[in-house]
Amino acid sequence: MLRVTGIKLSLDEDKSLIRNKIAKKLRVKVNEIIHYTIFRESIDARKSNQIYFVYTVDVELANEQAVLKRLKAGDVTVTPQMEYRFVQPGHTALPHRPVVMGAGPAGLFAGLLLARMGYRPLLLERGADVDTRTQTVRSFWQTGRLDKDCNVQFGEGGAGTFSDGKLTTLIKDKRCRKVLEEMVLAGAPGEIIYSYKPHIGTDILKTVVKNVRHKIIDLGGEVRFNSKVTDIFTEGDKLTGLEINGQHTMDTEVLILAIGHSARDTFAMLHSRGVLMSPKPFSIGVRVEHPQSLINRAQHKNFAGHPKLGPAEYKLAYHSPAGRSAYTFCMCPGGLVVAAASEEGGVVTNGMSEYARDRYNANSALLVGVRPGDFGSDHPLAGVEFQRKWEGQAFALGGGNYIAPVQLVGDFLAGRPSSGPGEVEPSYPRGVKYADLTDCLPGYVTDTLKEAIQDFDRKLKGFALPGAVLTGVETRSSSPVRINRDEQCRSNIAGIYPAGEGPGYAGGIISSAVDGMRVAEFIALQYAPCL
Repeated sequence: MLRVTGIKLSLDEDKSLIRNKIAKKLRVKVNEIIHYTIFRESIDARKSNQIYFVYTVDVELANEQAVLKRLKAGDVTVTPQMEYRFVQPGHTALPHRPVVMGAGPAGLFAGLLLARMGYRPLLLERGADVDTRTQTVRSFWQTGRLDKDCNVQFGEGGAGTFSDGKLTTLIKDKRCRKVLEEMVLAGAPGEIIYSYKPHIGTDILKTVVKNVRHKIIDLGGEVRFNSKVTDIFTEGDKLTGLEINGQHTMDTEVLILAIGHSARDTFAMLHSRGVLMSPKPFSIGVRVEHPQSLINRAQHKNFAGHPKLGPAEYKLAYHSPAGRSAYTFCMCPGGLVVAAASEEGGVVTNGMSEYARDRYNANSALLVGVRPGDFGSDHPLAGVEFQRKWEGQAFALGGGNYIAPVQLVGDFLAGRPSSGPGEVEPSYPRGVKYADLTDCLPGYVTDTLKEAIQDFDRKLKGFALPGAVLTGVETRSSSPVRINRDEQCRSNIAGIYPAGEGPGYAGGIISSAVDGMRVAEFIALQYAPCL
Protein backbone atom coordinates (compact mmCIF):
# COMPACT_ATOMS: atom_id res chain seq x y z
CA MET A 1 0.00 0.00 0.00
CA LEU A 2 0.98 3.62 -0.48
CA ARG A 3 0.63 6.37 2.11
CA VAL A 4 -0.52 9.63 0.58
CA THR A 5 -0.49 12.90 2.53
CA GLY A 6 -1.99 16.31 1.88
CA ILE A 7 -5.46 15.37 0.62
CA LYS A 8 -7.55 18.49 1.31
CA LEU A 9 -11.29 18.99 1.64
CA SER A 10 -13.01 22.29 2.30
CA LEU A 11 -15.87 22.41 4.78
CA ASP A 12 -18.29 22.32 1.85
CA GLU A 13 -16.81 19.18 0.30
CA ASP A 14 -17.93 15.67 1.19
CA LYS A 15 -15.60 12.82 2.15
CA SER A 16 -16.81 10.91 -0.91
CA LEU A 17 -14.51 13.18 -2.95
CA ILE A 18 -11.39 11.76 -1.30
CA ARG A 19 -11.10 8.95 -3.86
CA ASN A 20 -11.12 11.45 -6.75
CA LYS A 21 -8.53 13.64 -5.04
CA ILE A 22 -6.29 10.60 -4.45
CA ALA A 23 -6.53 9.68 -8.13
CA LYS A 24 -5.61 13.20 -9.17
CA LYS A 25 -2.65 13.35 -6.80
CA LEU A 26 -1.33 9.95 -7.92
CA ARG A 27 -2.17 10.62 -11.57
CA VAL A 28 -4.16 7.42 -11.93
CA LYS A 29 -7.73 6.65 -12.94
CA VAL A 30 -10.30 6.40 -10.16
CA ASN A 31 -11.05 2.77 -11.02
CA GLU A 32 -7.37 1.89 -10.52
CA ILE A 33 -7.80 2.50 -6.77
CA ILE A 34 -8.63 -0.89 -5.28
CA HIS A 35 -9.15 0.37 -1.77
CA TYR A 36 -8.18 3.21 0.55
CA THR A 37 -8.45 3.93 4.27
CA ILE A 38 -8.02 7.18 6.18
CA PHE A 39 -4.95 7.03 8.40
CA ARG A 40 -5.15 10.52 9.88
CA GLU A 41 -7.42 13.54 9.72
CA SER A 42 -6.21 17.00 10.73
CA ILE A 43 -7.54 20.51 10.36
CA ASP A 44 -5.89 23.52 8.75
CA ALA A 45 -7.38 26.73 10.19
CA ARG A 46 -4.40 29.01 9.63
CA LYS A 47 -6.39 31.27 7.30
CA SER A 48 -9.33 33.09 8.86
CA ASN A 49 -11.33 32.95 5.63
CA GLN A 50 -10.96 29.23 4.97
CA ILE A 51 -10.73 26.00 6.93
CA TYR A 52 -9.66 22.68 5.44
CA PHE A 53 -9.68 19.10 6.59
CA VAL A 54 -6.40 17.47 5.60
CA TYR A 55 -6.14 13.71 5.20
CA THR A 56 -3.39 11.14 5.13
CA VAL A 57 -4.64 7.98 3.44
CA ASP A 58 -3.35 4.48 2.75
CA VAL A 59 -4.12 3.41 -0.81
CA GLU A 60 -4.06 0.00 -2.45
CA LEU A 61 -3.28 -0.01 -6.21
CA ALA A 62 -2.46 -2.76 -8.65
CA ASN A 63 0.63 -0.91 -9.92
CA GLU A 64 1.98 0.67 -6.72
CA GLN A 65 5.68 0.39 -7.52
CA ALA A 66 5.23 2.03 -10.91
CA VAL A 67 3.26 4.89 -9.39
CA LEU A 68 5.81 5.35 -6.62
CA LYS A 69 8.69 5.38 -9.09
CA ARG A 70 6.93 7.80 -11.41
CA LEU A 71 5.97 10.37 -8.79
CA LYS A 72 9.08 10.50 -6.62
CA ALA A 73 7.11 12.80 -4.31
CA GLY A 74 7.67 13.33 -0.61
CA ASP A 75 3.97 13.07 0.10
CA VAL A 76 3.67 9.56 -1.37
CA THR A 77 5.53 6.75 0.41
CA VAL A 78 5.18 3.07 1.15
CA THR A 79 2.78 2.50 4.05
CA PRO A 80 4.77 1.38 7.11
CA GLN A 81 3.94 -1.78 9.02
CA MET A 82 1.33 -0.81 11.62
CA GLU A 83 -0.07 -4.13 12.83
CA TYR A 84 0.46 -4.85 16.52
CA ARG A 85 2.60 -7.95 17.07
CA PHE A 86 2.26 -9.99 20.23
CA VAL A 87 5.46 -10.82 22.09
CA GLN A 88 6.79 -14.36 22.20
CA PRO A 89 5.76 -15.83 25.58
CA GLY A 90 8.36 -17.00 28.07
CA HIS A 91 8.71 -20.49 29.55
CA THR A 92 8.57 -20.01 33.33
CA ALA A 93 5.44 -21.62 34.70
CA LEU A 94 3.08 -19.51 36.82
CA PRO A 95 1.64 -21.47 39.79
CA HIS A 96 -1.23 -18.98 39.96
CA ARG A 97 -2.78 -16.73 37.36
CA PRO A 98 -1.66 -13.07 37.20
CA VAL A 99 -3.74 -10.50 39.08
CA VAL A 100 -4.50 -7.00 37.82
CA MET A 101 -5.38 -4.50 40.54
CA GLY A 102 -7.69 -1.85 39.10
CA ALA A 103 -10.02 -1.75 36.08
CA GLY A 104 -9.11 1.64 34.64
CA PRO A 105 -7.47 1.95 31.19
CA ALA A 106 -4.13 0.47 32.33
CA GLY A 107 -5.76 -2.45 34.12
CA LEU A 108 -8.32 -3.20 31.42
CA PHE A 109 -5.78 -3.21 28.60
CA ALA A 110 -3.20 -5.15 30.59
CA GLY A 111 -5.93 -7.66 31.34
CA LEU A 112 -7.16 -7.74 27.74
CA LEU A 113 -3.67 -8.36 26.36
CA LEU A 114 -2.96 -11.11 28.90
CA ALA A 115 -6.34 -12.67 28.17
CA ARG A 116 -5.71 -12.64 24.42
CA MET A 117 -2.42 -14.45 25.06
CA GLY A 118 -3.99 -17.15 27.22
CA TYR A 119 -2.99 -16.06 30.75
CA ARG A 120 -6.56 -16.03 32.19
CA PRO A 121 -5.93 -12.91 34.30
CA LEU A 122 -7.98 -11.97 37.35
CA LEU A 123 -8.96 -8.27 37.55
CA LEU A 124 -9.80 -6.92 41.00
CA GLU A 125 -11.63 -3.58 41.13
CA ARG A 126 -12.45 -1.87 44.42
CA GLY A 127 -15.46 -0.12 42.91
CA ALA A 128 -18.55 -1.37 41.10
CA ASP A 129 -19.29 -2.22 37.49
CA VAL A 130 -19.86 0.82 35.30
CA ASP A 131 -23.66 0.69 35.35
CA THR A 132 -23.88 0.43 39.14
CA ARG A 133 -21.12 3.01 39.45
CA THR A 134 -23.04 5.48 37.31
CA GLN A 135 -26.05 5.20 39.64
CA THR A 136 -23.82 5.61 42.70
CA VAL A 137 -22.14 8.71 41.29
CA ARG A 138 -25.48 10.22 40.31
CA SER A 139 -26.74 9.61 43.85
CA PHE A 140 -23.69 11.41 45.31
CA TRP A 141 -24.24 14.39 43.05
CA GLN A 142 -27.89 14.58 44.13
CA THR A 143 -27.61 13.83 47.86
CA GLY A 144 -24.00 14.30 48.94
CA ARG A 145 -23.75 10.71 50.20
CA LEU A 146 -20.23 9.62 49.17
CA ASP A 147 -19.21 6.01 48.58
CA LYS A 148 -15.46 6.05 49.22
CA ASP A 149 -14.84 2.97 47.07
CA CYS A 150 -17.20 3.74 44.19
CA ASN A 151 -17.19 7.28 42.83
CA VAL A 152 -15.79 9.43 40.04
CA GLN A 153 -12.28 8.13 40.86
CA PHE A 154 -12.95 4.44 41.58
CA GLY A 155 -14.89 1.81 39.67
CA GLU A 156 -14.91 0.13 36.28
CA GLY A 157 -13.22 2.33 33.67
CA GLY A 158 -11.23 4.39 36.20
CA ALA A 159 -11.29 8.17 36.56
CA GLY A 160 -11.47 8.66 32.78
CA THR A 161 -14.98 7.21 32.67
CA PHE A 162 -16.36 10.50 33.98
CA SER A 163 -14.43 12.80 31.66
CA ASP A 164 -14.56 13.99 28.07
CA GLY A 165 -13.25 10.61 26.94
CA LYS A 166 -10.29 12.25 25.20
CA LEU A 167 -8.10 9.82 23.26
CA THR A 168 -5.28 12.20 22.37
CA THR A 169 -1.76 11.60 23.61
CA LEU A 170 1.70 13.04 23.13
CA ILE A 171 3.42 9.66 23.19
CA LYS A 172 4.61 8.08 19.94
CA ASP A 173 3.97 4.38 20.36
CA LYS A 174 2.57 1.78 17.95
CA ARG A 175 0.47 0.42 20.79
CA CYS A 176 -1.67 3.58 20.62
CA ARG A 177 -3.28 2.40 17.40
CA LYS A 178 -3.89 -1.05 18.88
CA VAL A 179 -5.72 0.56 21.82
CA LEU A 180 -7.92 2.57 19.44
CA GLU A 181 -8.64 -0.52 17.33
CA GLU A 182 -9.70 -2.47 20.42
CA MET A 183 -11.94 0.42 21.45
CA VAL A 184 -13.65 0.39 18.06
CA LEU A 185 -14.21 -3.36 18.39
CA ALA A 186 -15.75 -2.59 21.79
CA GLY A 187 -18.22 -0.05 20.39
CA ALA A 188 -16.36 3.22 19.90
CA PRO A 189 -16.93 5.19 16.65
CA GLY A 190 -14.56 4.14 13.86
CA GLU A 191 -13.46 7.74 13.34
CA ILE A 192 -11.33 7.67 16.51
CA ILE A 193 -8.72 5.70 14.56
CA TYR A 194 -7.88 8.72 12.43
CA SER A 195 -9.50 11.80 13.99
CA TYR A 196 -7.21 14.75 14.75
CA LYS A 197 -8.81 15.10 18.20
CA PRO A 198 -10.50 11.80 18.97
CA HIS A 199 -12.93 11.60 21.86
CA ILE A 200 -15.87 9.36 22.73
CA GLY A 201 -17.46 11.13 25.67
CA THR A 202 -18.43 9.62 28.98
CA ASP A 203 -21.59 8.03 27.54
CA ILE A 204 -19.88 5.94 24.86
CA LEU A 205 -16.83 5.25 27.03
CA LYS A 206 -19.06 3.44 29.53
CA THR A 207 -20.19 1.05 26.81
CA VAL A 208 -16.62 0.53 25.60
CA VAL A 209 -15.20 -0.41 29.02
CA LYS A 210 -18.10 -2.78 29.65
CA ASN A 211 -17.47 -4.54 26.33
CA VAL A 212 -13.72 -4.78 27.01
CA ARG A 213 -14.62 -6.49 30.30
CA HIS A 214 -16.88 -8.94 28.46
CA LYS A 215 -14.06 -9.73 26.00
CA ILE A 216 -11.62 -10.43 28.86
CA ILE A 217 -14.14 -12.86 30.36
CA ASP A 218 -14.83 -14.49 26.97
CA LEU A 219 -11.08 -15.10 26.62
CA GLY A 220 -10.85 -16.92 29.97
CA GLY A 221 -10.18 -14.02 32.35
CA GLU A 222 -12.24 -13.00 35.36
CA VAL A 223 -13.31 -9.61 36.71
CA ARG A 224 -14.39 -9.11 40.32
CA PHE A 225 -15.94 -5.86 41.48
CA ASN A 226 -16.15 -4.51 45.03
CA SER A 227 -12.85 -6.31 45.63
CA LYS A 228 -10.33 -4.01 47.27
CA VAL A 229 -6.78 -5.23 47.84
CA THR A 230 -6.17 -4.29 51.47
CA ASP A 231 -2.78 -5.98 52.01
CA ILE A 232 0.00 -7.81 50.24
CA PHE A 233 2.02 -10.78 51.51
CA THR A 234 5.69 -11.32 50.78
CA GLU A 235 8.50 -13.73 51.54
CA GLY A 236 11.77 -11.87 51.52
CA ASP A 237 11.47 -9.52 48.57
CA LYS A 238 8.95 -11.64 46.61
CA LEU A 239 5.18 -11.31 46.38
CA THR A 240 3.27 -14.38 47.56
CA GLY A 241 -0.32 -13.27 48.00
CA LEU A 242 -3.02 -10.68 48.61
CA GLU A 243 -5.70 -9.81 51.14
CA ILE A 244 -9.08 -8.78 49.71
CA ASN A 245 -11.52 -6.55 51.58
CA GLY A 246 -9.66 -7.15 54.84
CA GLN A 247 -10.76 -10.77 55.12
CA HIS A 248 -10.13 -13.02 52.11
CA THR A 249 -6.68 -14.09 50.95
CA MET A 250 -5.34 -15.49 47.70
CA ASP A 251 -1.98 -16.68 46.42
CA THR A 252 -0.33 -15.00 43.45
CA GLU A 253 3.19 -14.34 42.22
CA VAL A 254 2.32 -11.57 39.74
CA LEU A 255 0.41 -8.38 40.51
CA ILE A 256 -0.08 -5.43 38.15
CA LEU A 257 -0.65 -2.22 40.14
CA ALA A 258 -3.07 -0.30 37.92
CA ILE A 259 -4.52 1.55 40.90
CA GLY A 260 -5.19 5.08 39.61
CA HIS A 261 -3.99 8.43 40.88
CA SER A 262 -6.43 8.67 43.81
CA ALA A 263 -5.73 5.34 45.56
CA ARG A 264 -4.30 7.05 48.63
CA ASP A 265 -5.06 4.24 51.07
CA THR A 266 -3.40 1.77 48.71
CA PHE A 267 -0.32 3.98 48.40
CA ALA A 268 -0.09 4.01 52.20
CA MET A 269 -0.49 0.24 52.45
CA LEU A 270 2.17 -0.41 49.82
CA HIS A 271 4.56 2.04 51.49
CA SER A 272 4.08 0.28 54.83
CA ARG A 273 4.97 -3.02 53.14
CA GLY A 274 8.26 -1.73 51.77
CA VAL A 275 7.29 -0.90 48.18
CA LEU A 276 9.63 1.94 47.20
CA MET A 277 8.04 5.18 46.05
CA SER A 278 8.72 8.90 46.01
CA PRO A 279 6.74 12.15 45.74
CA LYS A 280 6.40 13.58 42.24
CA PRO A 281 5.33 16.91 40.76
CA PHE A 282 1.71 17.42 39.76
CA SER A 283 -0.64 20.40 39.37
CA ILE A 284 -3.49 22.06 41.23
CA GLY A 285 -5.93 24.83 40.44
CA VAL A 286 -9.54 25.34 39.42
CA ARG A 287 -12.08 24.60 36.72
CA VAL A 288 -12.94 27.57 34.48
CA GLU A 289 -16.29 27.79 32.65
CA HIS A 290 -17.16 29.98 29.65
CA PRO A 291 -20.10 29.97 27.26
CA GLN A 292 -19.28 27.42 24.56
CA SER A 293 -20.45 29.98 21.97
CA LEU A 294 -17.66 32.34 23.09
CA ILE A 295 -15.02 29.64 22.57
CA ASN A 296 -16.50 28.76 19.17
CA ARG A 297 -16.26 32.38 18.00
CA ALA A 298 -12.74 32.82 19.34
CA GLN A 299 -11.43 29.66 17.68
CA HIS A 300 -13.51 29.25 14.51
CA LYS A 301 -14.20 32.91 13.73
CA ASN A 302 -16.67 33.15 10.80
CA PHE A 303 -17.11 29.38 10.78
CA ALA A 304 -18.31 29.19 14.39
CA GLY A 305 -21.16 26.73 14.71
CA HIS A 306 -20.40 24.89 11.47
CA PRO A 307 -21.71 21.31 11.96
CA LYS A 308 -18.54 19.74 10.57
CA LEU A 309 -16.36 21.54 13.11
CA GLY A 310 -18.38 20.87 16.23
CA PRO A 311 -17.72 22.66 19.53
CA ALA A 312 -14.33 24.36 19.60
CA GLU A 313 -11.53 23.39 21.98
CA TYR A 314 -8.42 25.14 23.26
CA LYS A 315 -5.10 24.26 24.85
CA LEU A 316 -3.09 27.08 26.43
CA ALA A 317 0.10 27.43 28.46
CA TYR A 318 1.83 30.26 30.31
CA HIS A 319 5.28 30.55 31.90
CA SER A 320 5.50 33.14 34.67
CA PRO A 321 8.64 35.25 35.20
CA ALA A 322 8.44 34.04 38.80
CA GLY A 323 9.23 30.52 37.60
CA ARG A 324 5.81 28.84 37.81
CA SER A 325 3.88 27.52 34.83
CA ALA A 326 0.13 27.43 34.27
CA TYR A 327 -1.82 25.57 31.62
CA THR A 328 -5.26 24.36 30.63
CA PHE A 329 -5.93 20.64 30.88
CA CYS A 330 -8.72 18.21 30.04
CA MET A 331 -10.76 20.85 28.23
CA CYS A 332 -14.40 19.72 27.93
CA PRO A 333 -16.38 21.42 25.14
CA GLY A 334 -20.11 21.50 25.80
CA GLY A 335 -19.63 19.76 29.13
CA LEU A 336 -20.00 20.25 32.85
CA VAL A 337 -17.91 20.47 36.00
CA VAL A 338 -18.44 17.43 38.24
CA ALA A 339 -18.01 16.60 41.91
CA ALA A 340 -15.12 14.12 42.02
CA ALA A 341 -14.35 13.56 45.72
CA SER A 342 -13.16 10.14 46.87
CA GLU A 343 -12.62 10.98 50.55
CA GLU A 344 -14.94 12.55 53.07
CA GLY A 345 -14.42 16.22 53.89
CA GLY A 346 -12.83 17.33 50.63
CA VAL A 347 -14.11 19.09 47.51
CA VAL A 348 -12.57 17.84 44.26
CA THR A 349 -13.63 18.96 40.77
CA ASN A 350 -13.22 17.43 37.34
CA GLY A 351 -14.68 18.01 33.88
CA MET A 352 -16.94 15.78 31.80
CA SER A 353 -18.58 15.80 28.37
CA GLU A 354 -20.81 13.39 26.54
CA TYR A 355 -20.08 12.43 22.94
CA ALA A 356 -22.43 15.13 21.57
CA ARG A 357 -20.74 17.89 23.60
CA ASP A 358 -23.99 19.81 23.41
CA ARG A 359 -24.25 21.57 26.79
CA TYR A 360 -24.13 25.35 27.10
CA ASN A 361 -20.78 25.74 28.91
CA ALA A 362 -17.23 24.89 27.99
CA ASN A 363 -14.95 24.03 30.90
CA SER A 364 -11.30 23.27 31.45
CA ALA A 365 -8.91 22.68 34.28
CA LEU A 366 -6.75 25.77 34.86
CA LEU A 367 -3.70 24.49 36.69
CA VAL A 368 -0.34 25.49 38.14
CA GLY A 369 2.52 23.06 38.61
CA VAL A 370 3.62 22.17 42.13
CA ARG A 371 6.82 20.37 43.13
CA PRO A 372 7.87 18.14 46.04
CA GLY A 373 9.60 21.16 47.58
CA ASP A 374 6.16 22.75 47.98
CA PHE A 375 4.77 19.85 50.02
CA GLY A 376 6.43 20.72 53.33
CA SER A 377 7.94 17.26 53.82
CA ASP A 378 10.14 14.77 52.02
CA HIS A 379 7.89 11.82 52.95
CA PRO A 380 6.90 9.76 49.86
CA LEU A 381 3.22 10.55 50.51
CA ALA A 382 3.71 14.27 51.21
CA GLY A 383 1.96 15.15 47.95
CA VAL A 384 -1.12 13.25 49.10
CA GLU A 385 -1.28 15.32 52.28
CA PHE A 386 -0.77 18.47 50.23
CA GLN A 387 -3.81 17.56 48.11
CA ARG A 388 -5.89 16.78 51.20
CA LYS A 389 -5.09 20.14 52.76
CA TRP A 390 -6.45 22.20 49.87
CA GLU A 391 -9.40 19.89 49.23
CA GLY A 392 -10.34 20.27 52.90
CA GLN A 393 -10.08 24.05 52.71
CA ALA A 394 -12.31 24.09 49.62
CA PHE A 395 -14.83 21.91 51.49
CA ALA A 396 -14.87 24.36 54.40
CA LEU A 397 -15.08 27.40 52.11
CA GLY A 398 -18.08 25.86 50.35
CA GLY A 399 -19.81 25.34 53.67
CA GLY A 400 -19.72 21.54 53.67
CA ASN A 401 -21.79 18.80 52.01
CA TYR A 402 -19.45 18.89 48.97
CA ILE A 403 -20.74 22.29 47.86
CA ALA A 404 -17.98 23.92 45.81
CA PRO A 405 -16.61 27.45 46.28
CA VAL A 406 -16.76 29.54 43.10
CA GLN A 407 -15.59 32.98 42.04
CA LEU A 408 -16.17 35.08 38.94
CA VAL A 409 -13.08 35.72 36.85
CA GLY A 410 -13.53 39.50 37.10
CA ASP A 411 -13.63 39.35 40.90
CA PHE A 412 -10.69 36.94 41.02
CA LEU A 413 -8.54 39.30 38.96
CA ALA A 414 -9.66 42.31 41.04
CA GLY A 415 -8.89 40.55 44.33
CA ARG A 416 -12.41 40.64 45.76
CA PRO A 417 -14.77 37.82 46.76
CA SER A 418 -17.78 37.11 44.57
CA SER A 419 -21.24 37.57 46.02
CA GLY A 420 -23.44 36.18 43.29
CA PRO A 421 -23.70 34.86 39.73
CA GLY A 422 -22.61 36.52 36.52
CA GLU A 423 -23.49 35.60 32.96
CA VAL A 424 -22.19 32.00 33.23
CA GLU A 425 -24.21 29.62 35.37
CA PRO A 426 -21.98 27.12 37.21
CA SER A 427 -22.65 23.51 36.20
CA TYR A 428 -21.18 21.82 39.30
CA PRO A 429 -23.99 19.45 40.40
CA ARG A 430 -23.71 19.65 44.20
CA GLY A 431 -24.34 23.41 44.29
CA VAL A 432 -21.92 26.30 44.73
CA LYS A 433 -21.11 29.08 47.18
CA TYR A 434 -19.68 32.37 45.91
CA ALA A 435 -16.44 33.09 47.73
CA ASP A 436 -12.79 34.10 47.40
CA LEU A 437 -10.76 31.20 45.98
CA THR A 438 -7.53 32.60 47.39
CA ASP A 439 -8.73 31.03 50.66
CA CYS A 440 -8.42 27.50 49.27
CA LEU A 441 -5.28 27.66 47.13
CA PRO A 442 -1.62 28.50 47.81
CA GLY A 443 -0.72 32.13 47.16
CA TYR A 444 1.80 31.24 44.46
CA VAL A 445 -0.93 29.30 42.64
CA THR A 446 -3.47 32.13 42.67
CA ASP A 447 -0.80 34.68 41.68
CA THR A 448 0.23 32.55 38.71
CA LEU A 449 -3.40 31.92 37.72
CA LYS A 450 -4.11 35.65 37.62
CA GLU A 451 -1.15 36.21 35.30
CA ALA A 452 -2.14 33.25 33.16
CA ILE A 453 -5.77 34.31 32.72
CA GLN A 454 -4.69 37.70 31.37
CA ASP A 455 -2.13 36.06 29.08
CA PHE A 456 -4.68 33.55 27.81
CA ASP A 457 -7.12 36.38 27.07
CA ARG A 458 -4.58 37.77 24.59
CA LYS A 459 -4.35 34.36 22.92
CA LEU A 460 -8.04 33.48 23.05
CA LYS A 461 -10.31 36.53 23.00
CA GLY A 462 -12.80 36.43 25.86
CA PHE A 463 -10.92 34.06 28.14
CA ALA A 464 -10.88 36.75 30.87
CA LEU A 465 -14.63 37.30 30.54
CA PRO A 466 -15.55 38.91 33.89
CA GLY A 467 -18.61 36.69 34.28
CA ALA A 468 -16.79 33.42 33.59
CA VAL A 469 -16.74 31.08 36.57
CA LEU A 470 -13.84 29.54 38.49
CA THR A 471 -14.73 26.47 40.59
CA GLY A 472 -12.35 25.15 43.24
CA VAL A 473 -10.46 22.98 43.56
CA GLU A 474 -8.86 20.66 41.01
CA THR A 475 -6.11 18.58 42.60
CA ARG A 476 -6.20 15.23 40.79
CA SER A 477 -4.64 16.13 37.45
CA SER A 478 -2.05 13.39 37.93
CA SER A 479 -0.61 11.19 40.63
CA PRO A 480 1.31 12.79 43.53
CA VAL A 481 3.38 9.58 43.85
CA ARG A 482 5.78 7.59 41.70
CA ILE A 483 6.13 3.92 42.57
CA ASN A 484 9.64 2.89 41.56
CA ARG A 485 10.08 0.37 38.77
CA ASP A 486 13.01 -0.87 36.69
CA GLU A 487 13.43 -1.11 32.93
CA GLN A 488 11.23 -4.22 32.87
CA CYS A 489 8.49 -2.45 34.88
CA ARG A 490 9.23 -4.38 38.11
CA SER A 491 9.08 -2.78 41.55
CA ASN A 492 11.59 -3.60 44.28
CA ILE A 493 9.21 -6.37 45.39
CA ALA A 494 9.54 -9.17 42.83
CA GLY A 495 6.22 -9.88 41.18
CA ILE A 496 4.75 -6.38 41.59
CA TYR A 497 4.48 -4.36 38.38
CA PRO A 498 3.37 -0.69 38.71
CA ALA A 499 1.36 0.47 35.67
CA GLY A 500 -0.47 3.49 34.40
CA GLU A 501 -1.32 6.86 35.88
CA GLY A 502 -1.51 5.97 39.57
CA PRO A 503 2.11 4.84 39.94
CA GLY A 504 3.21 7.85 37.90
CA TYR A 505 3.87 6.43 34.42
CA ALA A 506 1.05 7.81 32.27
CA GLY A 507 -1.32 10.74 31.94
CA GLY A 508 -4.62 10.05 30.19
CA ILE A 509 -6.69 7.22 28.77
CA ILE A 510 -4.46 6.23 25.85
CA SER A 511 -1.08 6.55 27.56
CA SER A 512 -2.42 4.60 30.56
CA ALA A 513 -3.76 1.83 28.33
CA VAL A 514 -0.45 1.69 26.45
CA ASP A 515 1.50 1.45 29.70
CA GLY A 516 -0.77 -1.37 30.85
CA MET A 517 -0.01 -3.22 27.62
CA ARG A 518 3.72 -2.61 28.04
CA VAL A 519 3.68 -4.08 31.54
CA ALA A 520 1.65 -7.08 30.34
CA GLU A 521 4.24 -7.69 27.62
CA PHE A 522 7.08 -7.87 30.16
CA ILE A 523 5.09 -10.40 32.18
CA ALA A 524 4.39 -12.45 29.05
CA LEU A 525 8.05 -12.41 28.04
CA GLN A 526 8.94 -14.11 31.33
CA TYR A 527 6.05 -16.47 31.99
CA ALA A 528 4.26 -19.14 29.98
CA PRO A 529 0.49 -18.84 29.42
CA CYS A 530 -1.64 -20.53 32.07
CA LEU A 531 -2.84 -24.08 31.54
